[in-house]
Amino acid sequence: MKHLLFSLALITMTVLVLSACATKNETNVGENNFRIKRGTNLSHWLSQNNEDRGEAREKHIQEDDFARLDSLGFDFVRIPIDEVQFWDEQGNKLPEAWKLLTFALDQCGKHHLRAIVDLHIIRSHYFNAVNEDGANANTLFTSEKAQQDLINMWYQLSDELKGYSTDSVAYEFMNEPVAEDHEQWNQLIAKVHKALREREPQRTLVIGSNLWQGYQTMKYLKVPEGDKNIVLSFHYYNPMLLTHYGAWWTPLGKYTGKINYPGVLVSKEDYEAAPDSLKPELEPYTKEEWNIDHIRADFKDAIEAAKKYNLQLFCGEWGVYEPVDRELAYKWTKDMLSVFDEFNIAWTTWCYDADFGFWDQKKHDFKDKPLVDMLMNSKGLEK
Repeated sequence: MKHLLFSLALITMTVLVLSACATKNETNVGENNFRIKRGTNLSHWLSQNNEDRGEAREKHIQEDDFARLDSLGFDFVRIPIDEVQFWDEQGNKLPEAWKLLTFALDQCGKHHLRAIVDLHIIRSHYFNAVNEDGANANTLFTSEKAQQDLINMWYQLSDELKGYSTDSVAYEFMNEPVAEDHEQWNQLIAKVHKALREREPQRTLVIGSNLWQGYQTMKYLKVPEGDKNIVLSFHYYNPMLLTHYGAWWTPLGKYTGKINYPGVLVSKEDYEAAPDSLKPELEPYTKEEWNIDHIRADFKDAIEAAKKYNLQLFCGEWGVYEPVDRELAYKWTKDMLSVFDEFNIAWTTWCYDADFGFWDQKKHDFKDKPLVDMLMNSKGLEK
């Protein structure tokens, strides 16, 4: 009898220990089937759009857009959303935007597209926020309230979206973090990850690196271990002089001289002919050779991070500003796609129909069909 009681006690203790381990390592659930390769951003619709509301916003993206992307060969979309479009300043939901988001996800399901819901800009954090003195104006990394507000937003998003299959919809809980210390971002990752995993243990979470999701900071990223339903994300627009040539919002956009790709972007002659005020910005582009090997080298730390954690790697933003010379744009795009395919990196172009896009919503026609053809000649999703 003593032996039986001892055996029962041992079994009970074992069950309790295993249960405790399961609770502690609750992220070790089954891996879902969220697989992605070729996509685009539905930008300037539910994010970075201060003008369109009501009928104009409703008509901006419609069912035929999802059908088009599917027919072209894209397998997923990234949907940036902003706090100001989904909640007022008192934290009340703004129903119209929520309706459009669920409409988008329903259309993705209908047209064989997976989706990443990306919380792009929040009131406590904007990737370009600076004070008058040029210092970081964000409060997210120094305010417990702001961090809890972020978690609460995701609680509400989860309540609304948890019915969508974990094989089809993923969450990117913040875009392009700009923390003064990498550890601030790592600590916030752990906090938001824990909160979301208590609600949705099997949902894919997209986690990017600090400082604008930079490839160069991926080596500092700390990812919750034992969770296979995570995708690592970085963004890439280098060389900026090429991808943002003529972009009014950057100092480099003021340069109107000749650029080259591949090779050294600015010749000595063109550098000397440039305005003196631009020379400090241009000087680095007179020395480095830009080509596919440079891109491959830039991606190294991101690729190593994905190998370290055995997770899929994803370039969530990359693209060329519309006014850039198309031949140069195509050469760079071709090199980017080659490296993506070489290392099986998923991607979403920036973007579908805005100033880096390939589709014209007003004319209802392609702005750049050769670019689309090039994108679709890249490696697709393995079945």
